[in-house]
Amino acid sequence: MVQKPATALPYEVPRLTVEDFFGSPVRAAASISPDGTRIAYLAPWRDRLNVWVETVDTDEEPRCVTADANRSVLRYHWTDDPRWLLYEQDGDGDENWHIFRVDLDTPDAEAVDLTPFPGARAVGFEMTAARPGNAILHLNHRSPVEFDLYELHIATGRLTMLAQNPGHVGGLLHTPDGTLYAHGLTPDGDIQLSRWDPDTGTLRPLITFDGSDYPLDIQPFQLTPDGTGAWIGSSRDSDRTRVVRLDLATGLETEVDSHPRLDLDPRSAVFPTLPSPLILDRRTGELIGVRYLGERQEIRPLDPQFAEVLENLEKLSDGDLLALSSDMSGRRWVVSFSHDRDPGVTYLYDHTTRSGRLLFRPFPHLDPAVLAPMTPVTVPARDGLELPGYLTLPRAVEAVRLPLVLLVHGGPWHRDSWGFDPTAQFLANRGYAVLQVNFRGSTGYGKAFLKAGIGELSGAMHDDLVDAVDWAVAEGYADRERVAIFGGSYGGYAALVGVSFTPDVFAAAIDFCGPSNLVTYLRTAPEFVKPYMVNNWYLYAGNPDDPRQEADLWARSPLSRVDDIRTPLMVVQGGNDPRVVRAESDQIVDALRARGVEVEYMVKENEGHGFVNQENNIDMYRAADRFLAQHLGRRD
Repeated sequence: MVQKPATALPYEVPRLTVEDFFGSPVRAAASISPDGTRIAYLAPWRDRLNVWVETVDTDEEPRCVTADANRSVLRYHWTDDPRWLLYEQDGDGDENWHIFRVDLDTPDAEAVDLTPFPGARAVGFEMTAARPGNAILHLNHRSPVEFDLYELHIATGRLTMLAQNPGHVGGLLHTPDGTLYAHGLTPDGDIQLSRWDPDTGTLRPLITFDGSDYPLDIQPFQLTPDGTGAWIGSSRDSDRTRVVRLDLATGLETEVDSHPRLDLDPRSAVFPTLPSPLILDRRTGELIGVRYLGERQEIRPLDPQFAEVLENLEKLSDGDLLALSSDMSGRRWVVSFSHDRDPGVTYLYDHTTRSGRLLFRPFPHLDPAVLAPMTPVTVPARDGLELPGYLTLPRAVEAVRLPLVLLVHGGPWHRDSWGFDPTAQFLANRGYAVLQVNFRGSTGYGKAFLKAGIGELSGAMHDDLVDAVDWAVAEGYADRERVAIFGGSYGGYAALVGVSFTPDVFAAAIDFCGPSNLVTYLRTAPEFVKPYMVNNWYLYAGNPDDPRQEADLWARSPLSRVDDIRTPLMVVQGGNDPRVVRAESDQIVDALRARGVEVEYMVKENEGHGFVNQENNIDMYRAADRFLAQHLGRRD
């Protein structure tokens, strides 16, 4: 139970603007070069985030080294040669990722597209200590449904095919000695790792994992530096996921580290920009630390020197350590922190002097004193299952019978976690209580909690959300007549389920790129994804190619109950979304308008699955602000 504040704060909380929360950061996502002399980071250039570089030991002006005026750059990589910096970019949200190279020694040189294949995407990009000057990646330019394994020579841009996908293989591994492994799904949906002989075309199964334990493939999966093994997240014979070393010759698992209560941090499986649960030494590639996630993050060091570094890093902020990078020597580190009220604060730490200095705050205009604390809560479901979640209460008013926004995460194989959430903070600043609940089927709470979501879309998974609303009302936080549901992707589907299956619960709903018809959603998934849906969507929801399951999918679709929708609804969609195509939003909007039901509809043609460009996010949240104020009321 959360302790209710007795009175409002003794000072006035200013009403912040949409731009304050959803404008671009002044700086973000910093990391240090391998030689420790330069720091790269993201900052605005022509209203788009681009990569900038500054020196550590001189007063030289920072330099913008990329020039994308169309779409913000969000992912970049230092290479082992500090001359070259790489970044990833797609086309208006189509997720066809290309790898670009920047020459830092030639200021006027244009970025070079190293994967210049129209309609193709590069995935699984990785640099390894075993092959300096090279990177490994998968490309599907030969066949849209098959990803071949390539080695990229960074300085020349030369691509060398290491292995052609034999078909029905999800990914390929190439060890330093040239041994090839393939991983993919069996017909039953289990994940199988096999040794592959390209000369004979034979796959020799090595080890099989229960696919229902891994709806997003095995995460993490990292080759050891010598190539004889892999560090993976395994829940074999356990409800919790731990780190084991998988011997690639024998298939034997040896435990490396585990936590008595917590799972490995699962978030990077959904958001590649978030750190992996495995922390590796930059020079050697050895495993030096492991991230676990409960109400807050815990990092367990596996290396004595890193343990010393970690102890000092954690003194810099009371937040959770987020991104960290070091130079090759392990002397200089750049670290950022996740914090509910001090987002992304970033430091430079020198282990020689044991001292750190503040580099920047991404949003210096956001005063932590006026932002709202994000408090862990536990919500009881109607069947007794405990649902972890987070409650964010506005600071300007007494937390009694407030309008409530139920904020639902996507996935559904993902989870909400403690830290800065701009949507939650924006809503709290407007006077709404914000509740985020990790319903059954969310990741990071063990296999049993995950598998409790099988077959429960629009069923027990939605009941959990309704139970969370009932809990907030019973605890006195929320006014039952003023509750909204708001979510993106799966959360958008949940919002549509809320107004179609339980129309009396919510006074308003906002669906951001959520599927309205599970049948058409699954049928329009990218072709290369469909063979690997056996252990996630087909298992948890159903396969539309089976007539009985198709009927059940339709029955669980909001579009099947469109005639029951009477709740005010706002729908937001990216016109270039490859995951939840625009037709998913069009069809429910068209059906409502055909009934004469008013629905607000916003489409941004230059966006995909989630908005990247700041003006589009600002437009969306301005509209959401007006919409919620109209239907829930808010603080003046």
